[in-house]
Amino acid sequence: MGQAGASAGVEARRQSALATELDRRAAEARAAAERWMIAHRTERQVAGTLAPLTACGYTFLHDRGWPGARRGSRSQIDHVLVGPGGVFIVDTKSWRDVTVAGGRIFRGQADVTDDLSGLADVGVGTEGVLAELGLAPGEVHVVVVLAGSAMDPVPLASLGGLVVVGERRASAFINGFGGRLTERQLAVVLGAVNAHFPVLGDEPVPLDLSVAEPVLDEPALLTVDEVAETFLAGMLAAPIEEWMAFLHPDQARLVRRSFSGPARIRGAAGTGKTVVGLHRAAYLARASTGRVVVTTFVKTLPAVLGSLLHRLAPDVVERVEFTGVHSFAVRVLRERGQRVSLDLGAANQAFNYAWNRAGKDGPLGELDPNSRYWRDEIAKVIKGRGLSTFEQYADLPRAGRRRPLRIEQRRAVWQLHLAYEGALRERGLVDFEDLILRAEASLRETPMQGVDHVIIDEAQDLSCAMLRMLHAVVGDRPDGLTLIGDGQQTIYPGGYSLAEAGISVAGRGVVLATNYRNTREIALFASAVVEGDEFVDLEGGPGRADAAAEVIRTGPSPTLHSFASLALHDAALVSHVRTLVASDVDPGDIGVLTATNRDALALLGHVPLSGGLSFPRDDQLAAV
Repeated sequence: MGQAGASAGVEARRQSALATELDRRAAEARAAAERWMIAHRTERQVAGTLAPLTACGYTFLHDRGWPGARRGSRSQIDHVLVGPGGVFIVDTKSWRDVTVAGGRIFRGQADVTDDLSGLADVGVGTEGVLAELGLAPGEVHVVVVLAGSAMDPVPLASLGGLVVVGERRASAFINGFGGRLTERQLAVVLGAVNAHFPVLGDEPVPLDLSVAEPVLDEPALLTVDEVAETFLAGMLAAPIEEWMAFLHPDQARLVRRSFSGPARIRGAAGTGKTVVGLHRAAYLARASTGRVVVTTFVKTLPAVLGSLLHRLAPDVVERVEFTGVHSFAVRVLRERGQRVSLDLGAANQAFNYAWNRAGKDGPLGELDPNSRYWRDEIAKVIKGRGLSTFEQYADLPRAGRRRPLRIEQRRAVWQLHLAYEGALRERGLVDFEDLILRAEASLRETPMQGVDHVIIDEAQDLSCAMLRMLHAVVGDRPDGLTLIGDGQQTIYPGGYSLAEAGISVAGRGVVLATNYRNTREIALFASAVVEGDEFVDLEGGPGRADAAAEVIRTGPSPTLHSFASLALHDAALVSHVRTLVASDVDPGDIGVLTATNRDALALLGHVPLSGGLSFPRDDQLAAV
């Protein structure tokens, strides 16, 4: 027989437990509602702050879902902006007491960097989707806007360059990228972004828990001066060439491609190798915390490349170093406390002394009285490889030197080399090749810290020792070393293979096959000029020209003129330049190329151009 009132007691306990659970859920719901309301107010506030960008050509996509999120997920992207300056994935935060240090972000004492890693991943995924259209990776930006803050933009290197910026600086920051996309490109990109970020649907709820929106007095989102700052930032942004924002899809994919070790990008002149290299430098700088070094043999080229990157990717210029290969070697040695005594004039005198004593009147002078050939033999073949014994030189293939040497002639070259080295030592001098060899030895003994990536433009112009030195900086790490060049374009003697430098690019070589720069007519003319030219490719064996499979542009055919005298040639040259200028061709768009530096100097000295025209020397040209 049951106890009286037992069922009522059970029901009372059940209802009490139910009430407790409902109270707990209600508290959770109230807390969630408060968070969502804060987010709602913050997003509306920031959206209003960014509103002036609509007048600058930006389209806003609000409250979009995370690409690939499961159905029903409430994770959202607050705003996606698509406009002349690129694609901006914007998340708003109501965080206070925010600091950025060491590439990480803190709220008070708490490191909240990892809280933003998912957002950074969305940016990486978006880069990949838009690369299929040809949009360069650097045109996709992930931005965290701190509501109510006036914090200047700060990139987080640990999150691939995700930028944190205060609300009052956000519009100017975005519009500061200027006009990088054309209207046609904008339409294509906007369509892809709209498809990539799904519209969030409203989830049905069993109860109507909506509340009336209160009427609140809101402070002005931006002052008149801040709105003016937004528009001024866009006006001051330098215009860019189309290649800085849009690439061929194959190029855009290559920029983002990851290689398991050293890689090589090659192709004929005009196929966009250097363009890919610049974009890749910016991409790697954003994707890692270390520095990127971009180097080349020609000492004037780094300044030009650096200037281009400043316009292409101003957000990463502080982490990409552009330097000539010799300047890099000097810096390595000086940073490690080694004295560098480089005097090119004195080194030339030392060689002339050695030539007069050990070369001029011997078999080398009989074979070729021009000492320049033998200086190159020592610099490019012997010291360019770091050879230390005659046995190493005796049977060495001398690809590209065009003059075979018998064993006794090689022995004479080695004696000249020893005489030159002795003359340098007596004078306490080193030459350029010594700098490279010393820097290589130092890097092998004490590896360099802080450099994650080395990109070599016109790699075919470097000596074997130069490549070894740069390889020693990053080794075989993934994406560490990128070689860019075309063996047929080499202008310096001393061919060698990558195998001699201890570098393998097996399975990591890419050929660019579309010529974007030259016209079909010029490409055909140039191919005929170098037809049959022999060269040795870096990967070993006889080189074969990387003829472009497709040439995009067409134009007038080149014309060839012959003259009976130099005076007639010079007069025709001046007349042609004046004709071009008279037809409204900008003088800065006219180039005069000569076969040698000596010819160029002679032209400067003997061909005065009246009417304010002149030929600036290469060292007078500023990087533009």
